[in-house]
Amino acid sequence: MSMLTLPVGSRAEHNRLLPRPQQVRYGSGRLPVRGLSIRFASAPSAEDRFAAETLARFLSDRAQAPTSISEDGRSERVIVLNRTGAVDPLPVFGESPGPDSREAYQLEVTAQGGEIRAKSSAGLFYGVQTLDQLVEGSADQAMLPEVEIHDWPSLAYRGIMVDMSHGPLPTEEEVKRQLDFLARWKANQYYFYNEASIALDGFPLLNPEGRFTKDQVRRIIACGRERHIDVVPCLELYGHLHDLFRVERHADLAAVPHGSEFNPLKPPVLDLLTNWLDQITRLFPSPFVHVGMDETWELERFAKSEAQGLTPGQVYLKQFKNVSSLVNQHGRHAMVWADIFAKHAETIAQVTPGTVLVPWSYGPESDYRHFLAPFAGTHLAQFIATGVTVWNQISPDFDLSFDNIDTFLATGRQYSILGLINTIWTDDAQVLLRSAFPGIAYGAAAAWQTTPMDRAQFFSEYAPRVYPPAVAAEVAPALRKLAEAERRLQNVLGRDTMHAFWDDALAPERLKNSEAHRDGLRETRLAAEEAQERLDRALSLG
Repeated sequence: MSMLTLPVGSRAEHNRLLPRPQQVRYGSGRLPVRGLSIRFASAPSAEDRFAAETLARFLSDRAQAPTSISEDGRSERVIVLNRTGAVDPLPVFGESPGPDSREAYQLEVTAQGGEIRAKSSAGLFYGVQTLDQLVEGSADQAMLPEVEIHDWPSLAYRGIMVDMSHGPLPTEEEVKRQLDFLARWKANQYYFYNEASIALDGFPLLNPEGRFTKDQVRRIIACGRERHIDVVPCLELYGHLHDLFRVERHADLAAVPHGSEFNPLKPPVLDLLTNWLDQITRLFPSPFVHVGMDETWELERFAKSEAQGLTPGQVYLKQFKNVSSLVNQHGRHAMVWADIFAKHAETIAQVTPGTVLVPWSYGPESDYRHFLAPFAGTHLAQFIATGVTVWNQISPDFDLSFDNIDTFLATGRQYSILGLINTIWTDDAQVLLRSAFPGIAYGAAAAWQTTPMDRAQFFSEYAPRVYPPAVAAEVAPALRKLAEAERRLQNVLGRDTMHAFWDDALAPERLKNSEAHRDGLRETRLAAEEAQERLDRALSLG
């Protein structure tokens, strides 16, 4: 067939694909979607069937007519799903990216039919996501362009972390919605952040009104697995545990009475950690356990007064070695936020082999090298953690978030990072989490594709992949205006606009600031009002 080779960033007249495939060649032909069926090249696994059912739903929605899954292969025009290797649905430790990787896929569409070919069920599923984005038009005008795609991830691990421990607890269905959304962008990890949000046996008073049951967690894990997303436990096994220590029977395990950090020198602490990790590893099948251990604010004070001559770094290392040993006993790999190891660099050489270090920063930074440089040459695996800045903001700060992802990721590639975790924190307990969804998509796409994201065009590329054309035409500029409104408001009130929202607006210092920034407040309101008008129109369009 006659094919046109296009640069990865080329848009031509075809849909803009997110993430951008590594290799794309378009032809001049077209394949009508109506009348297509789906079949398997060989006996399908449950994962293959899920991919086929997902594709059938996508194509049926676009064509407004049923798309069947054929077992006999007699249909004239078919999309063939061809898995050539083992099922391999989820990432494992030691995963590698690249054109021959587990997650790579090839997709071909001609005027007669199409094929998605991959080694694993994960690769097939990612090809299905791309095929959905390729459909142009709707109803009887729904068409697939003639195309050849060879695609693979640039990073082996691509995920988000969602904070379950501040503010309202998401429902089980809301978490499943997040997983379904994340799957569109070829992400493969979901970090289930839990300080005290899972009901563990033997701890009835630990956050009793704000916890997931184990059965709920199991269903969430199963939902992720169907979509080739490993649900990873993301815990706090040193600090951030005030919910535990405010319960009197556990208060004496803290470094500071009723504080937020363990006292690693007390033997009962190890008993509790053993209990927790036994339950967590039986609940989560992931090969990874993120043990947290960031921001140990009380460490220096504790070491000075209670640590029996140990330095802060030695106290921290003792706790980490206890925790990582327990994780390893269950055949898992510990992941840990890297800020305290970077602060106490003398401890880095003693980090347990097989540990994954996670340097984190949410910007703004002009240079991220100092987060990664302390661990260069250690042979320890590194991921980076970026953030969608929404935790103290009225609306997400997409400008900062996108810059953080782009700049930290570019630096991380120089240090051979293996993965990216895009974090969604809910610290101020008032976060409208769905407003962060564009940032979730941005981070997942950036971690898959090799070329830098086109930040200026992102909302125009994102909206049509999520909404019908008429709705997308309103949503894309609305998102730009919301980002502008947040940026302008920060120029007036500072970065934490949600905190400032609750300030006394009539206090003398606030009135003085408002008067000095009258024009800025007006521009903020105009941008927000335009976004509101466009979103109202989008809602009216369904």
